[in-house]
Amino acid sequence: MPERCPVCGVAYEPEPGFYWGAMFVSYAFSVAWFAIGGVVAYYLFNNPSVWVYVLLVTGLVLVTAPATLRYSRAIMLYLFGGIKYDPNLRRLSGETDPPKRANAPAPL
Repeated sequence: MPERCPVCGVAYEPEPGFYWGAMFVSYAFSVAWFAIGGVVAYYLFNNPSVWVYVLLVTGLVLVTAPATLRYSRAIMLYLFGGIKYDPNLRRLSGETDPPKRANAPAPL
């Protein structure tokens, strides 16, 4: 993952440890996948044995893990990063280099 956005220059990690909160968002996604997988298994397989639930739900969570991790970080950045998306920022400013944000932390 790059350190800064190539378009607007915003730092993707506003402060050290910022994405620790994304673990909780990822946990919520995993709980949702567990619930969805359990309900689908119940109705699709007519209340199968416990091992079917375990294998189906574990497989579902493992398959969706990469997307879950990416989306949890994106949600964390969107909600608490203080970034407002403006798709016309570079086009309107006419600059060729990404602008430096005044409220972005100094690079390490």
